Amino acid sequence: MKALQGNQGRPELIECDEPRCEAGQVRIRVVAAGINRADLLQAAGLYPPPPGVSNILGLECAGIISEVSKGSRWQVGDRVCALLAGGGMAEEVCVDARHVLPVPEGLSLLQAAAIPEVYATAWLNIFQLAKLQPGEKVLLHAGASGVGSAAIQLCKAFHSPCWVSVGSAERLAYCQTLGAEGGVIRGDNIDGLQDFAPFDVILDPVGASYAALNLKILGLDGRWVNIGLMGGRRAELDLAQLLSKRVQLIGSTLRSRSDAFKGELIAQLTDKVWPLFSSGALDPQVEEVFAWTDAEAAFARLASNQVNGKVVLQISAE
Repeated sequence: MKALQGNQGRPELIECDEPRCEAGQVRIRVVAAGINRADLLQAAGLYPPPPGVSNILGLECAGIISEVSKGSRWQVGDRVCALLAGGGMAEEVCVDARHVLPVPEGLSLLQAAAIPEVYATAWLNIFQLAKLQPGEKVLLHAGASGVGSAAIQLCKAFHSPCWVSVGSAERLAYCQTLGAEGGVIRGDNIDGLQDFAPFDVILDPVGASYAALNLKILGLDGRWVNIGLMGGRRAELDLAQLLSKRVQLIGSTLRSRSDAFKGELIAQLTDKVWPLFSSGALDPQVEEVFAWTDAEAAFARLASNQVNGKVVLQISAE
């Protein structure tokens, strides 16, 4: 089969063996795969897959089930999307059946490919780890990103106001159309976030360069969840603020979690989040679709940091 692997910072189309469908797995004929920043890092050699995971790119996909293992609740022909540790940017992928979700009613497979990774990330970090409660205030750095656009909609759906930091006035307006209360443009006045403080929860993919500000604008018993290092890995903090405010600093990654953990997370999404797509409360934010033969251009588009929502690769016809 054909698949995409990283080669010197670029996605490269290769020929490789088809995966085996092991016990407890299903095989999916992939129609589309969402691109995430982790794919850019892996292609650049900076984020290798966990041990035992395919080095084919792709942390989420959507397609049609073509094979099931004995006793599976899924059937051949089901339209599904899936959360993956790797392997989604290929003609076929085999995945733990617990990590598979039905395509929400009314969505295409191209749209469905854009939702598993970002909604799983937003739900895990904001609602499961930070234990967000209705009415609490949330700050989302990189609010127009795939995770940010999912998180804004989830905060709105579960009745918590949120603010964002973004790269431009256009992106701030985009976030407000999704439900953000407001925010700041990071190149102009990131310290302006103090005008909206204190926050109960901060979701931060930036890291070191925002660390001191995060600690300053968190409120009492605030939760700061760090999910990325776009702004560096080393920071100096005033730990007296962390103690006096009783702040919880939580480091989080999803890809390396156990299959059982991911299965429980997907079960929560199925129960609490997926119905909101059918009702229209949540909407996949697919900005652009590329043929996977144009994967290099698609990766460059995401790397430009100008994407509102998600970029998707189309692998085959629906």
